[in-house]
Amino acid sequence: MISISEKQLTLSEFNEVVFKGSELSLEPKALEKVEKNHHFLKEFSKNKLIYGINTGFGPMAQYKVSEENMLQLQFNLIRSHCSGAGNLLPASLVKAVMVARLNSLMRAYSGVHPESVELLKELINKNINPCIYEHGGVGASGDLVQLAHLGLGLIGEGEVLYEGEIHPTKEIFSKFGIKPLTIHIREGLAILNGTSAMTGIGLMNIIRAKKLLEWSVMLSAMTNEIVEAFDDHYSNGLNIVKHHKGQNKVAAMLREILHDSKMIRNRHEHLYNPKNLNQEVFEDKVQEYYSLRCVTQVLGPIADTILQSEKIVVDELNSVNDNPVIDHENRDIFHGGNFHGDYVSLEMDKLKISITKLSMLSERQLNYLLNEKLNQKFPPFVNLGILGFNFGMQGVQFTATSTVAENQTLSFPMYVHSIPNNNDNQDIVSMGCNAALMCKKIIDNSFQVLAIQTMTILQAIDYLNCADRLSAKTHELYIEVRKVFPKFVEDSTKYKDIQRVKEFFENAGPLISSKTTASTAVTIP
Repeated sequence: MISISEKQLTLSEFNEVVFKGSELSLEPKALEKVEKNHHFLKEFSKNKLIYGINTGFGPMAQYKVSEENMLQLQFNLIRSHCSGAGNLLPASLVKAVMVARLNSLMRAYSGVHPESVELLKELINKNINPCIYEHGGVGASGDLVQLAHLGLGLIGEGEVLYEGEIHPTKEIFSKFGIKPLTIHIREGLAILNGTSAMTGIGLMNIIRAKKLLEWSVMLSAMTNEIVEAFDDHYSNGLNIVKHHKGQNKVAAMLREILHDSKMIRNRHEHLYNPKNLNQEVFEDKVQEYYSLRCVTQVLGPIADTILQSEKIVVDELNSVNDNPVIDHENRDIFHGGNFHGDYVSLEMDKLKISITKLSMLSERQLNYLLNEKLNQKFPPFVNLGILGFNFGMQGVQFTATSTVAENQTLSFPMYVHSIPNNNDNQDIVSMGCNAALMCKKIIDNSFQVLAIQTMTILQAIDYLNCADRLSAKTHELYIEVRKVFPKFVEDSTKYKDIQRVKEFFENAGPLISSKTTASTAVTIP
């Protein structure tokens, strides 16, 4: 059970709820503050002009709303902004959005009645997910359209996703005896006016990006291993003189994976030995191609970017991103722009660029294994059959190449793609939800590319008949993936294999330890 309280919600706790199904509880002390905040707003707003309570919204804020229409105003806001289009968000993303919105409202600066947070908690725990569409939000004045669809579910209207199917909200609420949200004063605006859609999706991206990085390090290690690369490019001595934490972390991970490999070569043994100098032209490459030799320098910045994105987006998760901000302790109401999503938008753009580079590294390592002129070790396309008659991994390379090309195009930053709208009231916006959704697409694609790379590596291992010379960790991965992708010689369809290996990577726990062991620990001077 994860408690939502005044304390910061961590990425690990978020992961427990969204991915692992842990239930939520609301700490009584924090819930009491929500109630106090609500009562303060009701009293303070009497005989005052407060945005979104007795005024219109956005450029229509100069129009006063009569007291008898104040509650209907909130319903009008929710219904009018349910204008989403495109695909429905998957249930896991909707759940992430709800957790992010609940955590923000529990900060007790939004003026909502406790009923709002209690209802959100109940929907999360029962896996009832309002239907939210991908397209609509511009990421300033909050994720208005996406959160309007969340609000529509809370008031008992529209549709929800439950157990993989779409149902009328009223039907599911009736089944569970759930009472729709009552509007007390500004619940509509408080639900819509925040960054919780981009934040929830962004946190999901970060969790999956961390897993992608681990698998990328593992596959880079295996690629170096099967081509019998030298060990110094991931050595402590080489990397420690570069003062970047990410690079040194990746180097330590590689050393942990490959420390007991019987295939990696030691440069002192092979090239620093005087016996091997009696040649004018060396058959072995003195230095490997960059996709093999520069893994720490390529993946290091990606590791640092993921870490930075986690810090920023978790800060956003635990922030008040509403407008106006209701401060019952200082007895004041502040109007401003905490709903602006620039922090999340910029991090999602940086993250999607980084993951695109990760997929590019995977594609280059794949190409090296498939091109016999480069590796001088394997048959063309790692073909275990008859050359010219069978095709090996030739077909799947096209998929990897086209997918990486799509990633490169999707990497154009949304952060600098502001388009004024809302009668120019929203004259500079973040496009944060778009950035987060594009980042998700790039992550989806990258799991697919890594799956194809893995299939090729396994075929190469069987061509060399070297499984017993692999390190313990890479041998474990070889055994596990072969359970879902058996060795093949004769040509067969590969689209289901790609999907099975992709799902393995999405669902499997890491084979690399989460903490760097003492033997691989590094200290950056």
